[in-house]
Amino acid sequence: MAAGSDWRAVVRSRACAFGVLLVLFLALGMRAQEAKGAGTSSNSEASPTPAATAGSPASSKDDSAATPASPAPKSAKPEIDATAPAPPSAGSQAKPTLADFAWLAGRWQGAWGPRIAQQVWMPPKGGVMLGTFQLIENDSTLVIELFTLVEKPDGIKLYSRHFTPTLTPWENSAPTMLKLASSTPKAIEFDNPNGGEPKCDIIRKIDADTYVSHSEIVPEKGDTETIEIIYHRQKEIAPSKH
Repeated sequence: MAAGSDWRAVVRSRACAFGVLLVLFLALGMRAQEAKGAGTSSNSEASPTPAATAGSPASSKDDSAATPASPAPKSAKPEIDATAPAPPSAGSQAKPTLADFAWLAGRWQGAWGPRIAQQVWMPPKGGVMLGTFQLIENDSTLVIELFTLVEKPDGIKLYSRHFTPTLTPWENSAPTMLKLASSTPKAIEFDNPNGGEPKCDIIRKIDADTYVSHSEIVPEKGDTETIEIIYHRQKEIAPSKH
């Protein structure tokens, strides 16, 4: 019995020692595993992600290549002199002056049915072009008309008044006034904004020696009367030599 008890005691003491060693070995292994896991975690945290490396110095070369080059500076615009007059626009038209009607100067003659119509225009001078009209039938003067083209700040106006051969005025009122409505190298149109006759006068230039005079008479009763006379330039008569 005593020998068996000693054997059992020895076995228990060896088993206890082995158990202690086993516990120590397991504890050391767990610590080593934890240390290894900690090292792996720190390395993974320290390594940059692809997103983080986008702003790193290694990627600055690519970024600079992707950045568009700044545009070349534009040339400076020429300075504009504010005091210089602006050039006329393409669609603007110069204001008519009496010089535009200078081609009318001279003696003209036309036919109105069996009647002879004569006009004489003086060259523009002193802001006025003076003209006369004489209507003749069967060698008898029916009417004389005196008219002027007057250049004013608000435009060119045509004034006219009719007389008998003894210069008795036909109109008891003021002279008839027509305003220049439009003017081109081929046509001149005057409109009557007030009372009196004619209501409008139009001069159509055919060539340097021919033009058509168109007038519209609107009576208080009846139809509108249109008068058209084709005028031809008359050669100046040389003075006779005595």
